Amino acid sequence: MTRILGHNYIAGQRSAQSNTLLTSLDATTGEPLPGVFSQATEAEVHAACVAAASAFQPYRNLPAEQRAAFLEAIADELDALGDDFITTVCRETALPGGRIQGERSRTSGQLRLFAKVLRRGDFYGARIDRALPERQPMPRPDLRQYRIGVGPVAVFGASNFPLAFSTAGGDTAAALAAGCPVVFKAHSGHMATAEAVADAILRAATRTGMPAGVFNMIYGGGVGEWLVKHPAIQAVGFTGSLKGGNALSRMAAERAQPIPVFAEMSSINPVILLPEALQARGEQVARELAASVTMGCGQFCTNPGLIIGMGSAAFTDFIEVFKGQIAEQPAQTMLNQGTLASYRHGLEQLYNHPGVTHLAGAVQGERQAQPQLFKADVSLLLGGDPLLQEEVFGPATVIIEVEDQAQLATAVQALRGQLTATLIGQAEELVGYGWLSQLLQEKVGRVLLNGYPTGVEVCDAMVHGGPYPATSDARGTSVGALAIDRFLRPVCFQNYPDALLPPALQNANPLGISRLVDGEMLRSSLAD
Repeated sequence: MTRILGHNYIAGQRSAQSNTLLTSLDATTGEPLPGVFSQATEAEVHAACVAAASAFQPYRNLPAEQRAAFLEAIADELDALGDDFITTVCRETALPGGRIQGERSRTSGQLRLFAKVLRRGDFYGARIDRALPERQPMPRPDLRQYRIGVGPVAVFGASNFPLAFSTAGGDTAAALAAGCPVVFKAHSGHMATAEAVADAILRAATRTGMPAGVFNMIYGGGVGEWLVKHPAIQAVGFTGSLKGGNALSRMAAERAQPIPVFAEMSSINPVILLPEALQARGEQVARELAASVTMGCGQFCTNPGLIIGMGSAAFTDFIEVFKGQIAEQPAQTMLNQGTLASYRHGLEQLYNHPGVTHLAGAVQGERQAQPQLFKADVSLLLGGDPLLQEEVFGPATVIIEVEDQAQLATAVQALRGQLTATLIGQAEELVGYGWLSQLLQEKVGRVLLNGYPTGVEVCDAMVHGGPYPATSDARGTSVGALAIDRFLRPVCFQNYPDALLPPALQNANPLGISRLVDGEMLRSSLAD
């Protein structure tokens, strides 16, 4: 009998009802890794959602300090995972050990950041408008508002970040911080990794006395629809393809009770090269940009997939150097064979498209991804050709040459929504292109000056989002402290006695948080 290593997790218990067993593969060799995983049944998905719903009230009503301690305990458990864990993640994803070590630190750092958010208390969004009984012609009642978790959240693991955007990643951390239990759908590309991280979360839950059902995990294909359509689920977090995000959004919208889907999906992250910068440091920019395009085999959602520059001798020189830099980059193993097949398909579309020319890159083989550089005629972008707007997930990028500032403005306006846009320019030059920064703000969630988009800092100010199709909801972010906002909703209390109000709204302000009181930010208590 085959020993099942990977079970579904429901209310803190292991479950394996299906006869369908799944295998995780070594990303480099394609060989099966030890052990198998149990495909979730519809009954198990239902049970996981019911468990999360049962945990919701007791979990969201816990003091924020206890939820913060839970998040920190998860971070501690992750940091304590040994070398065997790192080896497993590397085998499942073909990512190097140093990258996994860094990603683990980022993941535990996210959890600790949300613990700080909980202790600060600003996530409550507390607002108090005290009664004005003498106001004419109508008195004002006492009105007080704060925010609570929306309910159980379904989170789908991402392939390219097996830790930071997966089992205990940003969506899970934000939902748990908001007081929302999670039902997590493990990604098929790194099931053993998900198993180890889920065990760490459950150890932390036990250690900190969290209710059963605060975290649940299911395996398998075809379970997403059951999960998203379950009436207990109140929001969805997703990082993946445009096709997948759109499908989940449709499912959520077609429910009897529609729910929000916060999906990060597709972005080509344009990099705009200004003339004076290329004249001053074109070779340096070529080296740095080539490194950004090929970093992590191009498997970042912020990978620069479109480069725009104005025609000039400096731009022509830049292209020649850039071609050489791309050609020198080595082939790399991608996350899995499915990702490589998708990359090859994207390259074939570019190779065969009128108006697109291949500039650099070795012949794409069957095993590893070869970095590639293409050049496209600007008319394709201006004419709305969808090919240039579609992300090719991997170490490839496309150059476009525009004639002048007017055509550059038109090209930027033709872009769809993006996660990032980058401006490379000299200090005085950037001032003259202030209009370009204004245009880009309408298109992206993060505008960079003289940097490269690969690399997303986890902090209070970060925005990792943007207009569709970068995300399904441009009002949120999936990285940074404001990610918690996606899973909160406001509640108003009218004419409530102080004793019945939640602590965040009580007159004495027992939590010591900043509150908007009669239009002014105050941290003090209020007179009865």
